[in-house]
Amino acid sequence: MGNNRKRKNEAGLGRRDSTKLRNLARHKSGFAQTAEDDLATTDARIVFLVKLGQALHRYGVPAHRLEQGMNLVAQRFGIQGSFFVTPTGIFAAFGLPEEHRTSLIRIEASDNNLEKLALLDELTSRVIRGQVNVAEGTQAIDRIVAAPARYGPALNTICFALASGAAARFLGGGWREVLVTTLMGLLVGVLASLMGRLKEASKVFEPTAAIVASALVMVAARLLNPLAVYLTTLASLIVLLPGLTLTTAMHELATRNLVSGTARLTGAALLFFQLGFGVALGSQINRVLPPASLSAAPATLPQWTLWVALVIAPLTFAVLFNARMRDLGWIMPACWLSFGGARAGAYLFGPELGVCIGAIFAGASGNLYARWLDRPAAIPMVPSIMLLVPGSLGLSSLAKFIEKDVMSGVMTAFSMILIAVALVTGLLMANVIVPPRKTL
Repeated sequence: MGNNRKRKNEAGLGRRDSTKLRNLARHKSGFAQTAEDDLATTDARIVFLVKLGQALHRYGVPAHRLEQGMNLVAQRFGIQGSFFVTPTGIFAAFGLPEEHRTSLIRIEASDNNLEKLALLDELTSRVIRGQVNVAEGTQAIDRIVAAPARYGPALNTICFALASGAAARFLGGGWREVLVTTLMGLLVGVLASLMGRLKEASKVFEPTAAIVASALVMVAARLLNPLAVYLTTLASLIVLLPGLTLTTAMHELATRNLVSGTARLTGAALLFFQLGFGVALGSQINRVLPPASLSAAPATLPQWTLWVALVIAPLTFAVLFNARMRDLGWIMPACWLSFGGARAGAYLFGPELGVCIGAIFAGASGNLYARWLDRPAAIPMVPSIMLLVPGSLGLSSLAKFIEKDVMSGVMTAFSMILIAVALVTGLLMANVIVPPRKTL
């Protein structure tokens, strides 16, 4: 009897287990079927739009322009979408508010790449016009993102050096300052190439470069006396100053993108502090070196050297921002217009209004370029703005604070913010004078 009861219980357990297994199999197959259905019903237009937004963000498009661009593409596709962009990510929601399908895209860092920006813009126009289907467009985005940079590390390193030398001339340096600054810029370029290969090392690249450049400039002041130490240090680090980031942050705040603008402004301030700390730490080598004059007035260079610097600077910016060679014919005149407008305005009305006038020329030339050639206005605009950004004032303000000259530091910081506001105001006025055809 006991054995019969035991066999019946085991049979019942077996039936129950088999029933559970069948239910579990049906449950799993239901999940698989649901996943297949979701995959099958995924709109290829949404996939394209999400990848496009991620790529544009990666190549330096600010929040206000990226949100406008994605909204425009969604409208052309007949998709209802909402987009929220920050410096480190994108929130994208599709469909009616009660049926939203939301994507969160986390992006580590952005880097201005004008060539890939132009290629993405051209691809988007072709997809919207129906010349390329959406699936092919999505594959093309992957190819654009995976393609190597146009210019190699050697040329980028040389452009670091040339940009620093040109900046020394713009700041009024003499031949000693230009020579030392060019060598320091070359060293900073080498550090950028080496430390950029390692994720952890890249996080401390800016303060490391500031320490090395500041210390070596102190040594050079003993070898090439007299040397304007502060001017030389500033020009050596000019490529690293977050003046463009500061300007973009102010532009985002002015266009009511408060979250992105505040986050970007905080990032720019942190980078200023890192560079200021590096300069202060590197200059401590002065304690163990023989005494020397550190505030000598630089020798005056001939006027033709300024014109040489005005040819070199746009070329270096074009390489550092990965612009195409065929766009140089537009980038260089835009840089000359913005620089000339800023100098003339500063002579007539003061530095703040001068920067505003230069920004109007930069913005108007970029919008004209976009209207005539149907390409992103950022291609000539970004390099031309680089000649106007107030990054040098930010480092000067930190230097005053480090020297415990608080009042001078506050006044210099206020001047930096005022010039940044003037620059953004000029760009907004340019959009009124020459309305942009493209959002990028």
